[in-house]
Amino acid sequence: MAKNGFNYSLDFKTTDFRQHPELYRVGVGEQGVLLVEPYKSEILPYWRFRNVEVAQTSAEKIYGLFEAYLAQHDFVGADMARKFLQMGFTRARRYANHKGGRKYTPSAEAHNEGLPYPYSSGSAHKGNEVLPQETDALTNEKAQAAAIFKDYWFKAKDHPEYLRQKQEFRDRYYEK
Repeated sequence: MAKNGFNYSLDFKTTDFRQHPELYRVGVGEQGVLLVEPYKSEILPYWRFRNVEVAQTSAEKIYGLFEAYLAQHDFVGADMARKFLQMGFTRARRYANHKGGRKYTPSAEAHNEGLPYPYSSGSAHKGNEVLPQETDALTNEKAQAAAIFKDYWFKAKDHPEYLRQKQEFRDRYYEK
C-alpha cells in the first residue's frame, strides 16, 4: 500500500469511520465509496441515475448531505458524499456509452480471478476488446444524467470549505 493510500486491509464490516476518522484515507477517485460506514448506508439510498429527473433529485440530495457533513466538520462524510457524486457521473457515463453497462467483450476466462481487492472487483473481462460506444452517447438520457452529477461533483470537489477541511484532515491524520 502506498504511504497514506486507501487501506483495503481494514475490517470494513466492523469499523465505524465516524468514530475512527483517523483510519480513513481519501484515496484516488471513488476508492472505498461502497465500504466506508456509516456513510455508505447514509448516502447510498439516495444514489440514483435512471433518468434526468431522478439524477437531479439524487445529486441535489447528496450535495445537501455533503454540505451538512461540512457544517458538522465531518470531513469523512463530506468526502464520501463527494465520491458518490463522482460515482454518479462515472456510472451514468458508463451506461451512456454502453446501454447494457458492459464495456468489454465477454470471454470464458476472468482476468481478475485471484487478485486482491480492489483489483478483483469490477469487470472480469477488463483487458478484452472494448465494445462499441452508443451512437448517442453524448446526448442520450444517461449522458444528461451524468452531466448533472458532474456539475455537483465539481461543485463539491472545488468547494472552499471542503478543500480547507481536506487539508486540515491530511495535516492531522496523514504521515509526513
